[in-house]
Amino acid sequence: MMRWRYRETVLALCTLAFFVTMYGRVAISPVVPSITEEFGVSNAVIGVALTGMWLAYGLSQFPSGVLGDRYGERVVILVALGGTAVASVLIAVAPVFSIFVVATVILGAVAGLHYSVATTLLSRIHDNVGTAIGIHNSGATIAGLVAPLIVAWVGVTYGWRAAIVTTAVVGVPAFALFALFVSPTEPRRPEQSMRDQFDLASLLEILSRPVIAFTLFVAIVGEFVWQGAASFLPVFLIEHREYSPTVAATGFSAYFVAQGIAQVGVGAVSDRFGRDRATAGCLLLGAIGLWLLVAGPGLVSAAVGVLLLGIGMSFEASLLPRFLDALGDEERGTGFGLVRTVYVITASLGSVIVGLVADGFGWGASFAFLAGLLLLAVIAFALNWLFSLEL
Repeated sequence: MMRWRYRETVLALCTLAFFVTMYGRVAISPVVPSITEEFGVSNAVIGVALTGMWLAYGLSQFPSGVLGDRYGERVVILVALGGTAVASVLIAVAPVFSIFVVATVILGAVAGLHYSVATTLLSRIHDNVGTAIGIHNSGATIAGLVAPLIVAWVGVTYGWRAAIVTTAVVGVPAFALFALFVSPTEPRRPEQSMRDQFDLASLLEILSRPVIAFTLFVAIVGEFVWQGAASFLPVFLIEHREYSPTVAATGFSAYFVAQGIAQVGVGAVSDRFGRDRATAGCLLLGAIGLWLLVAGPGLVSAAVGVLLLGIGMSFEASLLPRFLDALGDEERGTGFGLVRTVYVITASLGSVIVGLVADGFGWGASFAFLAGLLLLAVIAFALNWLFSLEL
């Protein structure tokens, strides 16, 4: 039998930590109606709070890498776990809406500290980085599946405040386990000042490297499509495919299941056959899935389309190691955090733009637009191979 090694412990606990930080972010949405009723605010105003949370999540990616380089990844992940638990309690006890908003933004900021440093930590101790990242990413997928169910039940039974506190219920044990079983990690740049790590010229130099710029383009496209699909897939299935809300919800769950299962396999494929082949293959399958959803006849076509789209959106398991491969060992924390902030924030426009296209031209056009973006990224990979551009 294979011996359980320390690096498997780290991977398991990083995956658990990602589960907690994602759980906290998705725990608010299922109880939005109760929140709006208690505070007497509109859905649009709640939307501003949630947008602030996701924006803070994206912005904290880069500082997390800098902090990881200065103080070690373990400390930053513990702050992310403990901060997520504390912020969820602050949200739950907020007496007025303004405090609710501030606590929600804090939640996004502290939850965002986790991913970049966890990824760089895993890259330090795992040879098969793609496989490790794929397993790690599954923590968020599982949270996306179970959190709405738990939160909705607790919200109906005990109220929305108790539902939000469930984040702390899962977060505190995860914090304790991580603190107990993950050893302190050595900082990469303990002597370098924070000011030097935020030097604009150095940051622009990283982003201007051809390999980084090309990978960043693909990441923005893929994440943009993920944002658009994750935001509107249930509505698309109801309004474009004319399915019932129950069928649409089932399809949405199947999308996350397919993505979660595929991520581990995609990471392993990228380790064995190359990052570009695995990523381009994912994006192509995603484009085919979107085309089947837009134009494929019958329920079977829609079901296959949802599954292919889910597999396609597991592209990060093969693409993110491409960033790490292109970054030096000493700059992985800061560099990876930087590119994460750039593409997460840029791609966050996906929901807005897809919604605008749907309003102007219909849901079929909006999802066809997403398919076209994925094909554009696949073509970019093909040109890179064809002309040996070494991007």
